[in-house]
This record gives sequence, structure tokens and C-alpha cells, in this order.
Amino acid sequence: MASHSGAQSGGSQKVIYAALAGNLLIAITKFVAAAYSGSSAMVSEGVHSLVDTGNEVLLLYGTRRAARPADRTHPLGHGRELYFWTFIVALLVFALGAGVSIYEGISHMLAPEPIEDPTITYVVLGLSFLFEGFSWVVALKEFRVTKGRLGYIEAVKRSKDPTTFTVLFEDSAALIGLAIAFVGIFLAQALDMPELDGAASIGIGLVLAATAIFLARESKGLLIGEAAAPATQAAILAIAESDPGVQSANGVVTVHLGPTQIVAALSAEFEDAMTAPEIEASVHRIEAAIRAAHPEITTLFVKPQTHRTFAERARRIEEQSE
Repeated sequence: MASHSGAQSGGSQKVIYAALAGNLLIAITKFVAAAYSGSSAMVSEGVHSLVDTGNEVLLLYGTRRAARPADRTHPLGHGRELYFWTFIVALLVFALGAGVSIYEGISHMLAPEPIEDPTITYVVLGLSFLFEGFSWVVALKEFRVTKGRLGYIEAVKRSKDPTTFTVLFEDSAALIGLAIAFVGIFLAQALDMPELDGAASIGIGLVLAATAIFLARESKGLLIGEAAAPATQAAILAIAESDPGVQSANGVVTVHLGPTQIVAALSAEFEDAMTAPEIEASVHRIEAAIRAAHPEITTLFVKPQTHRTFAERARRIEEQSE
């Protein structure tokens, strides 16, 4: 017995659009500065911003694809498309952002060339910091709204919407990268050691690699399927228990298919004297009450089952997992 409603698109598009506009402007200015100055760190920064721009496009694409309603080939909807594209973004940050930056840095250290015009480089770094900082503030404000009282790392681990924290981490990595680029270029000029410019590029690549690994790990968990928050599961059981036809709500299994799309399977023991039509009416009441209280539960399966049968099955699963 099941009910289903259309998936909702998750994430804050405002955050993504702000990051997209900022990164596109930054990428153009960085490549212009790299062409004039010959800075390896600036080339890495330009690649970094270009990759981030592409990533925002992919996040917007994933958000749009995830919002499509269920169809014959995808009866539970397309919510996980967002998680898939978020994982692709993490891979791109690692392969293109980190890989190109480290390669560029090593090449520049093996064949160092002095920076010809550092002035334009410093101007671009300053403008980039302003653009990137604006995007970072927008993402941080949005993330603070969703995280509540949780710590930042804990909130990321519990979050089912990867768009906001992906942009936040990308922007944080970008700000750190800008600081590394500034220090590397400044020291390369001050000490007359152009190799330090290449070392800065490698440092930027390592920051991007660490960011990508963290994002990939979080995206993988969402893509495989994470359970709903304990409070949501408890609410489902409480609503089922309150129905007059239910003797006991045994347990519930949930999985997020998207930030605002949860599939739930409820095990409930109904009163022994109830007829099939009465059980069906009880299920309809439970479904309606759950949808009203938690619209994010788009699909609900209800399995009539005794508490003893449910407990035995739960015990067997626990034994197999040990």
C-alpha cells in the first residue's frame, strides 16, 4: 500500500547563482592577469575559478533534473540526480582543479620564470577576494539558516541538501587558494625565487584535493542512500500509533532520494478484529496524517505485520551485520 507525490527541488538556487556569477567574473580576470604576468599560481587560480563555474552549472542542472516528477521508468522520482551531479562536481574539483594546479606548479618549479608584471596580479587577487567573499557570505548565511544549533561539520554530515555546503566549501577553498597565491607571488618577488610561485600553485592544488575528497565522501553517502533524521522517523511512528486501528507501530525504514524527498516503509500491527476494508481505511488515515505533518515524505509503504515478526526480522538483520 503506497502513496506518492511529486519530488521537490532542493537547495538554494540563490546561493548557486551568486557563486556562478562571481566565479565567471573571477575566472576571466585571473586568466587575463596570468597572460600579462606569467604567474603559475594565477594560472592555477584561473583554472580553479573556471572549474568552479562549471560546477555551479552542473549543480543547477542537477537541481532541475531532480525536480522532475515520477514517471514509468522512475516511479519514485528523480531526486537522486542532484546527489549524482554533486558527486561529479567533487570529481571535477579533484581531477581538473587539483590535478591541473599541481601539474602547473611542478612544471613551473622545474622551469621557473620570473613574474613580469606583479601589479596587475595583485589587483586581480584583490578583486577576486571581493567577488569570492561575497559569494561565500551568501552561502554561509544560507547554510546557517539550515544548520540550526549544530556545529558546521556535524551539520554537513547530517545535511541532505548538498548544494549549499558544496558551494560553501568551494568558496572557502577559493579564499584559501587566493591567500596562498598572494603569499607565493609576493615571496617569489621579494626573494627573487620564482620557484615559490610554482610552490603556491601546488599548495592550491592540495587545498582543492582535500576539499574534493571531503565533498566526494559526503556526496557518496547521499548517493547510496541515507536515512531520514531520527526526529522524522519518530514522528512517523507516533502518527501511526495514534490511529485507532493500529495496535502498535513496529518500526520504520526511511531513505532520502533528495533533500525534500523521503521514501518510508512502515511496519504496523493492526487490531485483530479489523477487516481488510477497515485496515485500508486506517492506512489512508495514516498516509494523510503523515503527508500533512511531513510533506517531504513523498512515498509511504505500509506493511501489516505483527510486532513479533518485525522483531525477529530486525534481530536477524542485526546478527548478519555483526
